[in-house]
Amino acid sequence: MSGWLISLPFDLKILFEAVDDENLERSARELVLGAIIYAVSPNDAIADRHDSFVSYCDDCLMLRLALKRSLYGGGDDAERFRSRFPEFFATLPDELEICKQVLGAEVYDWLASKVDGLTATNYKGKSVSDYLTDGDSASLLYEDGLAFATDYPIEEESLRDKFKKASTVVDFMQRRRLEDSRGAG
Repeated sequence: MSGWLISLPFDLKILFEAVDDENLERSARELVLGAIIYAVSPNDAIADRHDSFVSYCDDCLMLRLALKRSLYGGGDDAERFRSRFPEFFATLPDELEICKQVLGAEVYDWLASKVDGLTATNYKGKSVSDYLTDGDSASLLYEDGLAFATDYPIEEESLRDKFKKASTVVDFMQRRRLEDSRGAG
């Protein structure tokens, strides 16, 4: 997770590349676009309002879950796209499995269930489809992605002192999952 947190702004670039790749299936591009919106929006399953590294862990996981769902089993074009970023995709399934083991099935499945709703996301009054089909909207989202990367508060030096135990993230996400289930129930 530490590596994911440090690379989050760079990983978003891979997602923007996928959205721009017209050879990929539209459904895959929409799912990836939803993951971008999830990451740059401060109001997601675990709000990014605290400048705490923990509040960005769900963003790291969500974008990987969306990429796995949209770019594995998606045919030759998806395989070609993955081959452009071998350092990212080579270990993705194994890393997600480790993450599931550490987080536990309840928390992992709670976050994974949110992937299904990414394509129905609205951001700044526009739908995922709007961002995919309207160049001006896409440019605004790209600018928000650049702003996110510029303002991203996580740095390797500061993370080293704070992220010593997995329970820091697991406990936080478990609390948020319980709050979410109470709100839904």
